[in-house]
Amino acid sequence: MNTLINKKIAIVGGGPGGLTLARLLQINGAKVNVYERDANKNARAQGATLDLHEDSGLLALQEAGLMEEFKANYRPGADKMRITDKQANILFDDETNSNYERSRPEIDRGPLQQILLDSLQPGTVIWNSHFESLAPHNDGWKLQFKNGTSAMADLVIAADGANSKLRPYITPIKSFYSGVTAIEGAVYNSAVASPRIHELLNGGKIFAFGDEKTLIASSKGDGSLVFYTSFKADEKWGKESGIDFTNKADMLNLFKTNYPKWNDIWLELFESASVNFVYRPLYCMPLDQTWEALSNLTILGDAAHLMPPFAGEGVNMAMLDALELSKCLTYGDFEDLHTAIVAYEQQMRKRAAEAAKDSLYASAALHSKDAISFMLGVMG
Repeated sequence: MNTLINKKIAIVGGGPGGLTLARLLQINGAKVNVYERDANKNARAQGATLDLHEDSGLLALQEAGLMEEFKANYRPGADKMRITDKQANILFDDETNSNYERSRPEIDRGPLQQILLDSLQPGTVIWNSHFESLAPHNDGWKLQFKNGTSAMADLVIAADGANSKLRPYITPIKSFYSGVTAIEGAVYNSAVASPRIHELLNGGKIFAFGDEKTLIASSKGDGSLVFYTSFKADEKWGKESGIDFTNKADMLNLFKTNYPKWNDIWLELFESASVNFVYRPLYCMPLDQTWEALSNLTILGDAAHLMPPFAGEGVNMAMLDALELSKCLTYGDFEDLHTAIVAYEQQMRKRAAEAAKDSLYASAALHSKDAISFMLGVMG
């Protein structure tokens, strides 16, 4: 039963999860708008490449009828992986390992966003709509945005990410600190700006480990690279350290101090970084979280089940949420919207708890003295 007949739907958040849901609902005849805080699609720099999994991200694209577009835009070879120690010695190279089979195709965030945007009806995304508040209105909701505009909807879906402003309307449950902090940086034109790292990347990814710390770098289709350092730290370390994360000299000194025995090759990343660094303490939602489902407000993606990134599940979980929610709302044998949302949220929380458990386990393993052995074991 399609529970969305004559319903107006508002999705708050234009990331992969929100856009995938909008596409899936529109091909089933639903009236949908996506409200995105960014001024336009180019308002922010896009992060690392995404590896989409067959049973989640790719499945959602297939159900959305977008696999041909994906095949035209993904990056063959971008899923190549090398594992190194802190001296940049290559310990695993999947190109030379006959036992390893790559099966998770990579796509840059920008092209994935464009595929999804192009699939939507004109005017679906309302840009410059930074969510401010939500209030009941008749049997639905009135959404208020910081630019002074408002919108009415019969059903609202929170797809507004890790720092969701809509989540508190659903549950007071908050995330907890995972014990690991990451710092993100980017290098444009890496072939020129950081030639040794560019060569080591070989168009794919590097996972480097040592001293219970990690460094992950990913090449991008525009010739740039994105990198992340991560390490165990107190939750408020970044704020209490006095470090200016927008200052390249501070960041270079931080790496030298925190990664003192690492090879100088890694300094290329900090010396040639192109934009401000991003400080990211990593959080996770409680694995046993639960709440009473509402009849006209639900949630997906990081807003629902934030977790550390070390199991590679974030975007895949969000896109699978979109697929499962769309099916519950349009195909499921549910008598009304409320029972459809109950069914979706129950299976979503169960699936997310399993993924979060894996993510926390991987996070601990990759920041241990046995990180290299663990990662080599994962790769077979």
